[in-house]
Amino acid sequence: MSVRPWRDIDRRKSRQIHVGKVAVGGDAPISVQTMTNTLTSDAQATLRQVRECAEAGADIVRVSCPDEASTEALKTIVKYAPAPIVADIHFHYKRAIEAAEAGAACLRINPGNIGDDARVREVVQAAKDHGCSIRIGVNAGSLEKHLLEKYAEPCPEAMVESALEHAKILEDKDFLNFKISVKASDVFLTAAAYHALAEACDHPLHLGVTEAGGLRSGSIKSAIGLGNLLWAGVGDTIRVSLSADPVEEVKVGFEMLKSLNLRHKGVTIISCPSCARQGFDVIKTVSILEERLAHVTTPMTLSIIGCVVNGPGEARETDIGFTGGGAGSGMVYLSGLQDHKIENEKMVDHLVELVEEKAAEIETARKAAE
Repeated sequence: MSVRPWRDIDRRKSRQIHVGKVAVGGDAPISVQTMTNTLTSDAQATLRQVRECAEAGADIVRVSCPDEASTEALKTIVKYAPAPIVADIHFHYKRAIEAAEAGAACLRINPGNIGDDARVREVVQAAKDHGCSIRIGVNAGSLEKHLLEKYAEPCPEAMVESALEHAKILEDKDFLNFKISVKASDVFLTAAAYHALAEACDHPLHLGVTEAGGLRSGSIKSAIGLGNLLWAGVGDTIRVSLSADPVEEVKVGFEMLKSLNLRHKGVTIISCPSCARQGFDVIKTVSILEERLAHVTTPMTLSIIGCVVNGPGEARETDIGFTGGGAGSGMVYLSGLQDHKIENEKMVDHLVELVEEKAAEIETARKAAE
């Protein structure tokens, strides 16, 4: 493939922190996060969901810690979790200390909302003692009273001011191992706040459109809001907030990053919407292939096009391609070149086999190069 500079995104330069083993900011890949919706006090149920999310590709998983039973269960969750765990804390400074002691990789708190300076110092010290990072999480729906009085309503200026006030609390205590989010359910407000914050500091930014909605509407809303920011180079880690299975959040997050050439994981299927020209059932075929190829993590592209109008052109740009040609068979392309024909009824199994073989070749070459 030729070099295409118009595909490159110039990412904002931010300082780097770590959430457990995962680097966030700097030149680290943009990480994908999600959040469990089980009772954290039920360690086994929460662990099952954490594992499902990690298997889907989640780099970091957040769990809510509203009570002491949750921070107690966190000890077990952290011990067996396959991904770093963020403890979500609101108002209760003791829960933050307990979570840090339990091994949480990160605390999601707002330092200004957990009590007086002495309490904040205790939380910061616990984070330092246990190698725990912090996420300052500003939401348009819960801005401080003095900012709402000053600005009359949630606005980008109020959200950025809130974020920087919380950041200063940590900076004054010589704690810099933190990232910031400024989320809203409105995509315009979200994007404007993040753009302004990106100009105002060099801290890593966690992106999200909060309370985005259900699977379909929330995915579209998040893609518009986060896509705007990611395309502009803003953002070091993302969470797609959906009223859906957390695994779906991970899938949507990765698809977002893949579409912008920011992360490469698994098989990217390029397929046509289908029409009367199709030589096979494109929609059904793509659905089956998505399910059958979900286990493949090696980055590669697969084109599935129903006819020869766009099929050959798309196949030239993908690792493996199949173009419908009529008469019950189609053409298979390998590395952009016509290779052989295959009957439609054998096509799915054949393509799965080709993808798996290609993935094995890529992984063997990668390991040999290390």
